[in-house]
Amino acid sequence: MKVLTVVGARPQFVKAATVSRAFQACRPRVDEVIVHTGQHFDQNMSAVFFEEMQIPKPQYQLELGGLGHGAMTGRMMESIEGILQQEKPDWVLVYGDTNSTMAGALAAVKLHIPVAHVEAGLRSFNRAMPEEINRIVADHVSTLLFAPTEVAVRNLASEGITGSKVVRSGDVMYDASLFYSERASGQALERLGLEPGQFFLATIHRAENVDDPGRLEVIVGALARCAQTMPVLLPIHPRTRKKLAETGLLHGVDASKLRLIDPVGYLDMVQLEKHARVVLTDSGGVQKEAYFFGVPCVTIRHETEWVELVECGANRLAPPTSVQAVVDAALAAAADRRPPPPGLYGDGQSAQAIANTLACAA
Repeated sequence: MKVLTVVGARPQFVKAATVSRAFQACRPRVDEVIVHTGQHFDQNMSAVFFEEMQIPKPQYQLELGGLGHGAMTGRMMESIEGILQQEKPDWVLVYGDTNSTMAGALAAVKLHIPVAHVEAGLRSFNRAMPEEINRIVADHVSTLLFAPTEVAVRNLASEGITGSKVVRSGDVMYDASLFYSERASGQALERLGLEPGQFFLATIHRAENVDDPGRLEVIVGALARCAQTMPVLLPIHPRTRKKLAETGLLHGVDASKLRLIDPVGYLDMVQLEKHARVVLTDSGGVQKEAYFFGVPCVTIRHETEWVELVECGANRLAPPTSVQAVVDAALAAAADRRPPPPGLYGDGQSAQAIANTLACAA
């Protein structure tokens, strides 16, 4: 059986790597072809990245990043369609909610090739987010939907997607966190002069936060206030760093306490997440990784697709509408020592369940 996997961003490679390893253990045999659309340029995605992460290198590199949503998705569909006609896979496998996800799903279904969607059923219920549209489209054209949680299963049912095509698989990101946390060296803390549990870790990247001057001002002000309590580490993309410089928002901020650093590799990020006092983020994946490592999280957004983390108290929503609201959420999280409830995202064998299901569905 042949599976063609479409990915376009570093988090998707991490997820796909767990399933790729599971494919190797499958009987009957599963042959995988990996297509990298190039949606997100990431300077850490070099040959070293693939070797360090034990990730198979893509057979196809499309290099279609840096375009608007429509142009990017259209060109991806065109390129993926040609690859599908050449490779003739039994399944197309897509992950998450990027333009690459939707393009891969649409290209496949129009050629009558069945689609399997990992991380199906997630909903933020905010259709202003491009990711929300991508999720919905991918789910509604997929033949197999691998839902990570019971909430995701219920979301699909509310949209009329039920029955054997929906599989509650658990979350492959939990598999990845177990696999890679054992391989992370721990040198990041030493290199950055940080003590375990004595720093906040922040990640901010979403366009609605970074490109909105008002929101960005609130976020920087909140992180600067938090940094008066303990250091705040902010790995930051060059584009965001440039925007901060243009707006002058860092003027007067103590750079020794609110520390902006270049993006770090995945294994270093795992170490930083494991040892932070609190994680502050607008990333969906980082919210879950904080939970996996038992670290309180504050999500600087109005909503999250991972609602179970908020419901169980592992995550707090803090919309960037006021500095005080974000600071209060961060300090409350830092003071909360309750362990999060276990088992929300499976048993760490989600990738094997997905691989076995696909192998048997051929």
